[in-house]
Amino acid sequence: MKSINTDCKYFRGDIPCQPHKACGYHCDNCPEYKKITEKILIIKLGAIGDVIRTTPLLRKLKEKYPDSMIVWLTYFPEVLSTDFVDRKLAVNIENTELIKNMHFDHAINLDKDPLAISLMNSVKATQKNGFTIDEFGHCKPYSSEAEIHKWITGLFDDQNKLNTKHYVQEIFEIAGYSFQDEEYILEDTIENAQWNLDYNKTIAGLNTGCGNRWLSRLWPEEYWVKLAKHLLEKGYEVLLLGGPDEHKRNQRIAQNSGAKYFGHFDLQTFINEVNQVDIVVTAVTMATHIAIGLKKQLILFNNIFNKNEFYLYNKGVILEPEIECDCYFDDKCPNECMNYLYPETVLKSIEKQKDLIK
Repeated sequence: MKSINTDCKYFRGDIPCQPHKACGYHCDNCPEYKKITEKILIIKLGAIGDVIRTTPLLRKLKEKYPDSMIVWLTYFPEVLSTDFVDRKLAVNIENTELIKNMHFDHAINLDKDPLAISLMNSVKATQKNGFTIDEFGHCKPYSSEAEIHKWITGLFDDQNKLNTKHYVQEIFEIAGYSFQDEEYILEDTIENAQWNLDYNKTIAGLNTGCGNRWLSRLWPEEYWVKLAKHLLEKGYEVLLLGGPDEHKRNQRIAQNSGAKYFGHFDLQTFINEVNQVDIVVTAVTMATHIAIGLKKQLILFNNIFNKNEFYLYNKGVILEPEIECDCYFDDKCPNECMNYLYPETVLKSIEKQKDLIK
């Protein structure tokens, strides 16, 4: 045997590659040989929604480097597409040691937590972008204007409020690219699922939770009931969405409104459930980015974040309370400002979005 092509995209290192298993090829006579031209590392650990909304960057990387090997380290590898990510690495000791002992042409860290910045300091790469660690164990940016901008807006609320860039634009600029409307990459991997829904109607999915970190985002339960009743009266099919934290709430809302609720599910089943609906109504949560990734019409509730952070690809609207409030990034709102975002306002927005469904 003359050579082993360790730089081939199919090469596994310890087991036979796919072309060998399929056709018996060896490296020195393999017509399927694909040389890796660029080794790229992405560190974006979590949360799920943030991982999903980072996926547009993959489109740019694969466009510029079609024969690249892209490695992504994350807590949620299951949401990444194998069409764009060559090695999906879950966060564990084996994989963190692996990336520390590889050499990359380009490493991009978009997280600021201790593990991510420590790894970035240890990774060997010709070019590094994003965030690393300083001598005190704190996050610090590299030197570009985009990295410093993202760092500063995370440190000071007043600077964050002045920000006019959405998240996807920011990560593109950190990586050294210009955002040109590249879309999310999210796959519904479940086929032929059976849901008890009337697909002859417009289906509205109401995601009633907001996570446990900032409960100031929570919309009153009685408002969800009122909205669901209005939608049912207007001929919509109404499906309640959520996870285990919303289970009891959704049971009560279903009982008091007549909306459908099928329970809470694993991530892939939840993605499939969201894919059944036409319009998603939600606070800023994982469901926001699942809805965008599935190209659903979106009604997004926001009260504590800079609304410029969110880019909806012209398929939704952002609704905020009809009251001035300063509960910026606060877990509790002294004014309970979400009480001032009324079901009637939401209903009007849903009716407008219904007309845009293709």
